[in-house]
Amino acid sequence: MRFSQLDQITELVPGERITAIKRLSAQEQYLEDHFPRFPVMPGVLMLEAMSQAAVWLIRQSEGFAHAAVLLKEARNVKYSGFVTPGQTLVVTAELVKQEPRLVTVKAQAAVDGQVAVNARLVLELFNLADRHPSRRDTDPYLRHETRQQLTRLLSAECTATCP
Repeated sequence: MRFSQLDQITELVPGERITAIKRLSAQEQYLEDHFPRFPVMPGVLMLEAMSQAAVWLIRQSEGFAHAAVLLKEARNVKYSGFVTPGQTLVVTAELVKQEPRLVTVKAQAAVDGQVAVNARLVLELFNLADRHPSRRDTDPYLRHETRQQLTRLLSAECTATCP
């Protein structure tokens, strides 16, 4: 099961920046509990949307060289708004620093031009074969799958139902 928090990538400049959107639907299952009388996107999912955008930027920037790109740290996270059903969260991420195994990005998510959350994210890059040689065959599979996901997110026909 995939938990994509992005519906579409609207801009992707490898090595520089990405812009993506999440259209919050009233049918999101977690809204039943968060909160029934005031449904809002949980802050951790807004952070996840920023992380996912950063991952796509890194993957495209490095030509999918690493099968795994994972959030290692979220620094200076500041929440300043809510996202409610019917609203669109616009997520941006910009590369700040790139090292061989770590990348730092400045990310933010906004609704109607008002910042809802921002942070500096540190992501770790690696191949499974580097840590677990017996999983060497998994790396090409992951690269293939993530390339297909990126193609869907870049598609102009992508809607809120994109995986």
